[in-house]
Amino acid sequence: MKIGFDAKRAYHNSTGLGHYSRTLISSLAKDHPGNEYILFTPSVSDLFQAEQFPNVHAFTPAATAGKLFPKNWRNRGIIADLQKEKIQLYHGLSHQVPVGIKESGIASVVTIHDLIFERYPEQHGKVNVLLYRKKFKYACKNADLIIAISQQTKQDLVDLYHIPENKIRICYQSCDPVFSKKLTEEEKKFTRAKYDLPDHFFLSVGSITERKNLLTVCKAMKRRKTDLPLVVIGTGRKYKKKLQEYLEKNELAKKIIFLSDHPEAGSAGFRSSADFPAIYQSATALLYPSLFEGFGIPILEALESGLPVITSNVSCMPETGGDAALYIDPFDDKALAEKMKMVAEDTMLAASMKEKGYAHAKKFSPEKCTAAVMNVYKELVK
Repeated sequence: MKIGFDAKRAYHNSTGLGHYSRTLISSLAKDHPGNEYILFTPSVSDLFQAEQFPNVHAFTPAATAGKLFPKNWRNRGIIADLQKEKIQLYHGLSHQVPVGIKESGIASVVTIHDLIFERYPEQHGKVNVLLYRKKFKYACKNADLIIAISQQTKQDLVDLYHIPENKIRICYQSCDPVFSKKLTEEEKKFTRAKYDLPDHFFLSVGSITERKNLLTVCKAMKRRKTDLPLVVIGTGRKYKKKLQEYLEKNELAKKIIFLSDHPEAGSAGFRSSADFPAIYQSATALLYPSLFEGFGIPILEALESGLPVITSNVSCMPETGGDAALYIDPFDDKALAEKMKMVAEDTMLAASMKEKGYAHAKKFSPEKCTAAVMNVYKELVK
């Protein structure tokens, strides 16, 4: 089978959508080597090296129009290149398929990660919401099959966009296998020194936005149930400023470490997340009181890393965390503070959570997730 991908995010996104793209493509290349995988992208970067796999090749537009207007090429012009390359199946890895894919004769799949912009439109802006809605609905209507990364996302597609259930396949995402590799104390110590991190800390991972709800963590820390600092991996603007004002007012600024402000945040190890497993494995617990997610990949990364997780009891978080995590109402900072204290001080509880985490994470192994996606492909290309 010759499979094409919208690989822009694999090469140019260092957060969730990029990680999903890179992990899936790499797993497909290793587990299903008999296929050829073509990565269609306006340009390449050092975030992904296709050359590490003999059956993976990058394709960039040769025509001047495609180079000068990459957005138009991804939206429309790519069809001619897909046909020229004799692509049998095209996979839009992040909510989008090109205009005309249905008429092209090429089978297509689109992954929908979430419909968060529909639930929290005020956090995205009116223009962006309209653009996203148009793009998502077109993809759902014109792709042959839709991959939802969780039961939560499938239900949103049914409830909000009225997509027939028989057109949707749930294929859970996996995380980069590097998170499951047990690192030595020296390796962890080296990474902590690189980012000037303390020996013990709580961890927060994700964009610094209202939906991620980092303010609840700050309020929990104000309760002083534990003196451990918080390390934050993520970027933000308006909401981050709001948090910093709260921290200053409550004399907590020295207790929060924003890694995106560190000089090494521009390093390849940070941009590619290669340094993250050592940070996860050095932490005491992941604090993830998000209000809503499509999957919540940091939860799985933590479970794979042997890191206890405290997260919200809403949306897909219980789906991702299973019986391995501790759950709270996302606005209950008192409950969060109590559970932070429990995990930090109860070594038996922490050990039990780690073991449950390893077991639960196996449900989302790259092999299982990749096999599920390949089964979707085989439905369309015999």
